[in-house]
Amino acid sequence: MGRLRSLHVSTGILAISGGSLLLLVNNYASSAEKIFIPYTALGILLLIIAALAAYAGIGHSLSHTRLFSTLCLTVSALWCGSGLVYILMGQAVLHPTELRSSLVPGLAAFTLALFILGSVALTVKKAVLFLISISISLASAHQIAGLSAVGFGQSASAANYLLVCLVCVYFGFGRLLSTVTNGRLELPGTALKIKAEVTTEQSQGCNDAVSVGLVMNLLSASVLACPMLGVIPQLSVGHVPWLWTAGVFQLTMCVLFYRAMDTLNATFYGFTALLKFAEGYSALLAFYATKPLSPVPFPVVFSVLFFILALFSCQKSLLEGLYQLFFVAYCIAIAVQPQGFFQGGTQGVQAATFVASACMLLITTFNMVASSMIPTGKGYFKASVTRMRGLTLRTHDKELHAPYLGYSKYADAEVLGHACSVLAAFAVTATVGNRDPLSVLILPWVVMAGGALQLLCGSVAFARGKTFESTVFILYGVMWTVWGLTRYGGLYGETRGLSVATGIISFMLFNGLVTVASLFVSVVWFIYAFTFQLILISFLLDAVGALPYGYDIGVTIIFGLVSFYCFLANIFNSTFQSPQIPLGRPLVKLSGVGRAADICPHVPAHKATSVQQIAEVMKNGGICGMPTDTVYVLVAACNRPDAVVKAYKVKKQAQDRPMSLWISSIKQLEPVRHLLSPLLLDFMEAAWPSSISMVIPRGIWMDTFGLGDAAKYIGTPQSIAIRNPDCSVATHLINLVGPIAVTSANPTGEADTTHHNQVYAKLGDKVDGVLCDGPSPENIASTVVDCTKIETGQIGFFRVGLIPKSKVLQIFEEVQRQHTQGQTNLGFEYDLHPDTGRGASPVCDYLYSSACPVSVPTATSQIPLIVSQLSPSISQCVPV
Repeated sequence: MGRLRSLHVSTGILAISGGSLLLLVNNYASSAEKIFIPYTALGILLLIIAALAAYAGIGHSLSHTRLFSTLCLTVSALWCGSGLVYILMGQAVLHPTELRSSLVPGLAAFTLALFILGSVALTVKKAVLFLISISISLASAHQIAGLSAVGFGQSASAANYLLVCLVCVYFGFGRLLSTVTNGRLELPGTALKIKAEVTTEQSQGCNDAVSVGLVMNLLSASVLACPMLGVIPQLSVGHVPWLWTAGVFQLTMCVLFYRAMDTLNATFYGFTALLKFAEGYSALLAFYATKPLSPVPFPVVFSVLFFILALFSCQKSLLEGLYQLFFVAYCIAIAVQPQGFFQGGTQGVQAATFVASACMLLITTFNMVASSMIPTGKGYFKASVTRMRGLTLRTHDKELHAPYLGYSKYADAEVLGHACSVLAAFAVTATVGNRDPLSVLILPWVVMAGGALQLLCGSVAFARGKTFESTVFILYGVMWTVWGLTRYGGLYGETRGLSVATGIISFMLFNGLVTVASLFVSVVWFIYAFTFQLILISFLLDAVGALPYGYDIGVTIIFGLVSFYCFLANIFNSTFQSPQIPLGRPLVKLSGVGRAADICPHVPAHKATSVQQIAEVMKNGGICGMPTDTVYVLVAACNRPDAVVKAYKVKKQAQDRPMSLWISSIKQLEPVRHLLSPLLLDFMEAAWPSSISMVIPRGIWMDTFGLGDAAKYIGTPQSIAIRNPDCSVATHLINLVGPIAVTSANPTGEADTTHHNQVYAKLGDKVDGVLCDGPSPENIASTVVDCTKIETGQIGFFRVGLIPKSKVLQIFEEVQRQHTQGQTNLGFEYDLHPDTGRGASPVCDYLYSSACPVSVPTATSQIPLIVSQLSPSISQCVPV
C-alpha cells in the first residue's frame, strides 16, 4: 500500500510539474502577436497531463490521503477545461475574440478554489501543497488579467508556474532521497505519512470527493453567473468545455461515493452532473443561435427530488441539507423562466450558489484535514428523530449495503436509478409541437438521466451481484438513450414505420422477460416493469402512426409515479429501521426460487464473526462454500459423517475425482502421527501451508477424525489426498470445526468455481452457507503429489498446478538431505519422551527396546523390514 501511495503521489507531482512547465514555456515564449505552442497542440498536451493528474487523484482518494487528492483532481479539471477551449480555438470553432469570454469564468472559479485549498494547506502546515495551490491560483489570476489587457500578467503567470516547477523538483528530490536512504533522511514537507490524529469520522468519509464535487459546482455557478454580472456577454459554445468537464468529474465523484458506501452524496452529485450536462447542451445550441425552451414538468419534478434528498441529507449534517436547498431553488427558477439558463433569475440563483459553494468548500476541506472541526450541525437530525415515536434510525455502516450474495465494494444505487426513471419519464411528457426537437430542453434529460446514469446504476448493481436489478437498469438505460436520440435528436421525422417498430418490438420482448422475472421479486418491481412495457407500447403505436391521444402521456406519468414510489421507498428504508415503506412480496414463488430471505447465508469472509457463523453451520451438519488459495470449494466437517455424505451427493462425485481431507496445521495430525512416516511428516512440515495436496496411503488412522462409514467417500480404497491450504480464512474455519472433507464447488464435469456468486448459482439451495471473498486469487488448481512410496525416496505427480514441479522436488530433496544427515524436525521434538528422548509410538518403543536386533540409527533406515516383523496390529497402523 505504501508503494502504491508513493506511485500515486509521484504521478500527481509529475503531472502538475509537467503541466506547469508546459504553460511556463508557452507564456514566456508567446507574444501578443503569436502564441508559441499552437492552440490544438497545447490543448491536447493539457488533456494528457490532466488525465495523469486525475489518475493520481482518484488513486490517492482510495488510499485516504485527502488534500493531495483534492488538489490533483482540481488541477486536472482546470487543465481539462482550458485544454478543450484551446482545441476549439485551434479548430476555428471559436473566434480569437471569444477566447477571453470562454476562459475567464472557468479560470475565475479555479482561482478561488485553489486559493481555498492553499489556505487550508497552510493551516495544517502542508507547505508543498500550499505553494502549489497558491502558485497555480495566482497564475490563473494573472492569466485572467492578461486576457483582459493584452501583454499584462503573462510574465507573472509564467513566474508562478516556475515556482510550481521548483516546488515539484524539491518534492521529487526529497522522495528520491527518502527512497535511497530507506526513509532515514527526508526533506521537510516531503513525507507521505498520514497523521494519526485524523478522527474515525474523517477516515470513514470521502470528503476529498465532496471537495472536488463542490469545486465543480463552483465552476458551473461561475459560468452561469458571469453573464448576469456583465463579465461576459452570454453563454456560448466556449463554455461547454467547462460545464461538461464539471459534469464528467461529478459523475466520477458519484462512483467514488458509491465506493465509499455513501448513497446520499452519490445521488446528489449524480443529480448535479445532470444539470451540468443540460447547461452545456444549452450553451452548445447557442452556436446555432438557438436558445432552448425549458418545459415546465421536468424542473418541477427535479426540484421535488432535490428537496427530498436535501431532507434526508440532514442526517449527515444540517449544512449539507441547507446547501442542497440552493439546487431546489435553482430547479424552480428553471421551471418559471422559459429560457432557463439564459435568463436572469436562473443566473441569479447560480450567483448565490457560487458563494454557498465557496463557503462549503472551505468548511468541508478544513474539516477533512484539521484536528479541530468547524461545526456543521451533525447529530441534530438523529436527535430530532429519536424524540419521535415510531421512528427508528438505521445504523449506517458498510454492512447496510451488503448484497445478499456477499461482500461488495459499492453501495446500493437503486435510489439514483429510480430517480433517473422519474426524471426521464416526466421529461418525455413535454410536448414538442411544431418546434424543432433540438430547441426544446428534453434531449439531455432523457439521454443523460434515463440513459447514462441508468447505465451507471446498472453497472453498480452488477458489481454488487444483483443480476435482476442490473438487467433492468441497463435495459431501460439503453432504451431511454435510443428513444431520446431518435425522438428528440431530430432523427425521427420521416423514419417512422416498420424499421423503428421492429426495434421497439425487440425491446418489448426483452422487457417481457424482465416482467416475468419480476413476478419472483416483489409486487413493486412487477408494477415497475409492467408500466414500462406500457410505455414501450406507446412508442410502438407512435412509430406506426396509431397512437391514441393522451395515451403516451398517461402511461408515462404512471410509470413516473411508480418510479417515484420506488425512489422514496429505497431512500426511506435505507435511513429508517422502522417503519419500512412496503415493496411487496413475490407474486410467484416456486420451490427453490426466492430472494434474500430464502437463500443460505452469504457472509463476508473478511469478518471473524462470519467465519464463526459458517463454523456453527458446519458443526450442525451443514455444507458450505469456502474461498481458498486457489478456487472455491465445498466443505463438510469430518466429525459430521452425515454432512460428508451430503456433500458427496450434492457434488455427484465422479470416481476419478474423490473428496480430499484438509487440515489447518500439521498439529491436527498429532493423534495419528505415530502411524505416519517421519519422512512424510517432515515433508508435510516443509511444504505446508501451500497449494500442494499430498496423496498418502489410507489406514485406520482416518477413524480418529470421526468419519465413520463416510470415510469411504474420501479418497480411494488405497489412498487419500490431504492438504493444508495457504489461506487464512480456510485455516481459521478448520481451526474452529476440525479437519474437513473437501471437494470443488461445482457439479462434476463443469469448470471450477472462481467467485462466491457462482457457488449458489451452480449448487443451489443444497448449500447451507457461503463465505464470500469475491474473485478467486488464482484460477489454477493445487498441485497433487503422490507420496504413497515416499519411504523409497520417490514421489510422483498426479497433477501439476499452482506450485511448479521443480519447487516441490526442491522441497523434498532438502527434507531428504536433512534425514540423511540425521537432523530432527524441530516441529516434532515435543513428541519425544523428556526422560529418554524416545518417541511415543509403538514403533519407537520397539526401536529403543533390547528386542531390537540393530542399533537405533540402523533400525531407522530399516523401518519397513522391522515393521513387517512386528505384531499384525502394528503393521496395519504403519504404511509401508
